[in-house]
Amino acid sequence: MDKLPGSLGTSSGLSMRLGQTIFSSAALLFMCLDVEFYSYTAFCYLVTIMGLLIPWSLTLTIVDAYSILVKCPPRQPGIMLIVVVGDLVLSFLSLAAACSSASVTDVLLEIGGSYCPPKLCSRYQLSSAMAFLSCFLTLASSLINLWLLPSL
Repeated sequence: MDKLPGSLGTSSGLSMRLGQTIFSSAALLFMCLDVEFYSYTAFCYLVTIMGLLIPWSLTLTIVDAYSILVKCPPRQPGIMLIVVVGDLVLSFLSLAAACSSASVTDVLLEIGGSYCPPKLCSRYQLSSAMAFLSCFLTLASSLINLWLLPSL
């Protein structure tokens, strides 16, 4: 079980990290296309968490790419534990942010167009969807690396 698909230092792990980075960047981009998100705390929370998730995923993408390039995956227990805990914490935080922003968007749509124009609310919905996708990829990466951790 030295090379589990999706673990740190594999090509499938690199593709998962790229997906995390792309989806979290898209969530941040769609949320920040209009400056009206500051009036709702849930949207600010989503922007904050995606702002934390992007550098984390980008850093681990670079580590994955380097590990593939030199053909030496990082298998130190301490590093893997930091990656597992960091992924797990960020996946739960991004799940909370995606759920809260999706629920606020739903409430704004139910209230009517005076609080949230349809074009703006569709951006918020798209941002929440991208945050959910990023959350699921981060959780999958965490669970795969957690599975690999006892064998180190």
